[in-house]
Amino acid sequence: MLDALTVAVAVTALALAAWCGFAAYRDQPTKDWHFIGMAVVSVLALGQLVVGIAQLARGEKAHEGTAIFLAYLIGSFAAVPAAGFLSLAERTRWGSATVAAGAVVLAVLEVRLYDIWGR
Repeated sequence: MLDALTVAVAVTALALAAWCGFAAYRDQPTKDWHFIGMAVVSVLALGQLVVGIAQLARGEKAHEGTAIFLAYLIGSFAAVPAAGFLSLAERTRWGSATVAAGAVVLAVLEVRLYDIWGR
């Protein structure tokens, strides 16, 4: 795993969580700008997915097992897009809160991925 990419994904996810959480606090639904932020975070998570799979293909091993590593890797890639789709169905402040929660989940998954990969 690339440590810098893991930190970048976690930091941008927390920034998205704060941004959407503030929108929920102000009683606003997700807007186009929020979806652009979700796209940025999702592209970073996709990059991490590709890097993680490439490292496994090169023969490197996760400290706690390949299957659990792949499960967390795929889950981290899917967290923000899933929350984004749910926010489209709920066009109230709760849509913004859903995206904020999904972004926090992604940040936690990043910490866990770092632990699973091991050093």
